[in-house]
Amino acid sequence: MIDSYLQYLATIRRYSPRTVEIYRGVLEEYLGFLAETSAPLRGSSGLQTSGVAGPLPQPSAAGPSLLRGRGWPRSADPTADSAAPGIASRNYYPERLAWEDAEIAAFVPFLQRIESGIRARDSRVLKVVAILSYSVSDIMMYNSLGELTADHRPLGSLSVQVIFRQGDRTENNTVSRSLRMGAEMINDEVLEDLVSRAVAGMDARFEARRPKGGQMPVVMGAGASGILLHEAMGHAFEADFNRKGQSIFSDRMGQRICRPGINILDDGTLPASRGAINVDDEGVPGQKTYMVTDGILTSYLHDRISAGFYGVAPTGNGRRESFRYNPIPRMRATYMESGPDGTCEDLVASVRKGIYVDQFANGQVKIGEGDFTFFVKSGFLIENGRHTMPVKDINIIGNGPQALADIQAVAGDLKVDEGTWTCGKEQSVAVSCGIPSVLIGNLTVGGE
Repeated sequence: MIDSYLQYLATIRRYSPRTVEIYRGVLEEYLGFLAETSAPLRGSSGLQTSGVAGPLPQPSAAGPSLLRGRGWPRSADPTADSAAPGIASRNYYPERLAWEDAEIAAFVPFLQRIESGIRARDSRVLKVVAILSYSVSDIMMYNSLGELTADHRPLGSLSVQVIFRQGDRTENNTVSRSLRMGAEMINDEVLEDLVSRAVAGMDARFEARRPKGGQMPVVMGAGASGILLHEAMGHAFEADFNRKGQSIFSDRMGQRICRPGINILDDGTLPASRGAINVDDEGVPGQKTYMVTDGILTSYLHDRISAGFYGVAPTGNGRRESFRYNPIPRMRATYMESGPDGTCEDLVASVRKGIYVDQFANGQVKIGEGDFTFFVKSGFLIENGRHTMPVKDINIIGNGPQALADIQAVAGDLKVDEGTWTCGKEQSVAVSCGIPSVLIGNLTVGGE
């Protein structure tokens, strides 16, 4: 089994001979430790032990019970199965050019092209800060169930902050792309996306004012507005909060919490998504989990502890920042599926007076009560079904369960945002979020 895994690292993952030998030494030393501290390892179909956890089950049709690796030939479909023996190979991280193999010096001209492209499109640009960061994590984990799990996790991120000056006023805009893939993400499509979004909407930003506040309908634009779904509702679906009775949804399983037709899920299987996971940090394969199905709460997000408590299967949400932390229920890519209610324009047209928002900044959420406050970075006043005055510096205030219940329409334009989202909950993990355009009938808007 060790030789099969090392062959996989060398031929499929294309690790260098030196790195493969390091892995060999680690595996041999660790398995030697197991042999000394438990019954002898035995069995030809996989490593077996009769330690505290008892004998391992035989491999099932779903894949080997001991060794689960993740990798794929870089010229193939990232979700295709690998031929590596004994390794379940479903992989959501395309990596045609490994970051380790890329020439770092070649990234500098790319960042310079981002800057020059932005300056060429808007004469008000005062300063551009473009940052490329990437990491590659090789994870190997052995648990008390006798499962040895391996994962190779690339992550590349591009972030661009631009400061604009018009007269004596300044405004700023930040855009980003973060993907679990290799250095092939450094391409012209990504460059054009960042440049165009960096300068988009700046005329409206300089014209924006604070509107009068009050309770009113709010149309949330597709994409980045999913941060409200993540914060105000997603955390309340994490099973540790519910197991401890701290979530507003602790006693709502199986109940209707929003109108029929609404589906909210947490997905670890979106190829190249920042929130994708091949396997979580407890050895559970990445999967798609519906928390809300047709308006009914159908699942929490589980690690192994909460799954055991509730008597259900873990959902692949046992995540941790690094080996220094314990795995706990964490989100991956959280979003609401598209709905049947037309386009964003149709939602806006149905509102006599309200607010349209498309970019949020920071916010606060009380998990127990479900109350939330979010700062709106940009949006528009809606009057008689049309966008009118650009708005900024307002807060959206509400209650998560009530906001879910007050959803009146869901457009068919789901967008999962690819920004550099990071979730902090005792520890930090990379996540994604998304949402279609949604009309919430009544939220408090903090303005003048």
